[in-house]
Amino acid sequence: MLSRSLTLFFSLLVLTTCVHAGEFPKEAPDVSKHGWWWYEKEPEKKEEKKEERRDARKVPSLSDHTPEDLWNMHPDDFQPLLMAFQKKAVMAPTIENVKEYYTIQDIARRKALAFANVAAMVVQKYPELSLEKDYPNALPGKAAKTREQSAEVGQKIDQSKENFALLYFYSPTCHFCAEQDEILSFFLEKYRGWQVRKVDISRSTQLAEEFKVRAVPFIMLIHKDSKDFMPVSIGVVSLTDMEERLYRGIRTLGNEITPEEFSMFEFQRGGGFDPTAPLKIKDDAP
Repeated sequence: MLSRSLTLFFSLLVLTTCVHAGEFPKEAPDVSKHGWWWYEKEPEKKEEKKEERRDARKVPSLSDHTPEDLWNMHPDDFQPLLMAFQKKAVMAPTIENVKEYYTIQDIARRKALAFANVAAMVVQKYPELSLEKDYPNALPGKAAKTREQSAEVGQKIDQSKENFALLYFYSPTCHFCAEQDEILSFFLEKYRGWQVRKVDISRSTQLAEEFKVRAVPFIMLIHKDSKDFMPVSIGVVSLTDMEERLYRGIRTLGNEITPEEFSMFEFQRGGGFDPTAPLKIKDDAP
């Protein structure tokens, strides 16, 4: 009885203090009053999801579509419809279901053929969009393209011997290095005047660490007038591949090309293999 009186006394004391202070104790939130019965989740949403699943599994029928509708349908709508007919035919491979699937597949094929025909006409009507001038299909054209590439690569390498050099990291116990040695000999015989410094990684560990050489044979292109360098190859590389990589490395370190133009030859500038050519076309309109 005494404890109950004390509890009542302290409750009145707290209430009186809050009244004088202009505050009232806030009611503790009832965490149990959550969920569907308190309108936090509407039952209609669950029904909508069920309806969506029913619609997604609705069995398609060609009777619901005319050929004109299918022909003019947006690709984002046509593709799932095509897959729905395919699933229907696989689930129940009757003659009618498979026939329906091949019918809509035939429309897709004809639509692709129509696009290919228009694309061929556009390329012929607007030759600037064609790649035939840059990548010919005829054998004589391919031979001429190869000769032009080889001449440009060889000329660039030969003209760059005063500004560039090669570091060749190798190991006396490396059998692959012996093969790369012969290829380098062919390179020096073809491009006289190029400096190639051979570095034995077992003796020049500091230099190998500086260029982060982890395996040999390893060829590095360096610029004589700067600290710029670029790896050419790791492992055995043919003379043709070595020349092409040197050509690209020289042009990159010489700031002749951007990274976007890395695989582009100079004779291709402004053509179909020049990635930024459309950005360089000046608008003739006033």
